[in-house]
Amino acid sequence: MSLPPFHLAFPVDDLAAARGFYGEILGCAEGRSSEEWIDFDFRGHQIVAHLAPGERAGEAADRATNHVDGHGVPVPHFGLVMGMEEWRALADRLEAAGTEFVMAPTVRFKGKPGEQATMFLRDPAGNAPEFKAFADPGKLFARD
Repeated sequence: MSLPPFHLAFPVDDLAAARGFYGEILGCAEGRSSEEWIDFDFRGHQIVAHLAPGERAGEAADRATNHVDGHGVPVPHFGLVMGMEEWRALADRLEAAGTEFVMAPTVRFKGKPGEQATMFLRDPAGNAPEFKAFADPGKLFARD
């Protein structure tokens, strides 16, 4: 099934730091940019870091979490559902780079239809991307 790409715009307080995180650490190709925003190719989806001086998503997000399978999940967050091999390669690369995780790479909902590998981290502005993968991608919307 082919899905149309989504578009997400989010605030950052430092474009150079966003470029380093999304471009260099996560490996997202850069698209158009200006002095106020940067487009990134987020595995085929368009995410846009918009300069918003004084905005620190992490300060508000640190206060907002929901418990999911025993873990504190940051709210709001955004992310990607990846293939398991691609997820493992990213997890290995981030761990080798000494990335500080909100939730280190782990498997949650073990033995249940929604079993998934997941990890959360924060960008320099405090936004919380999540990367997840399913052993069975057909179980993305499965109910217990």
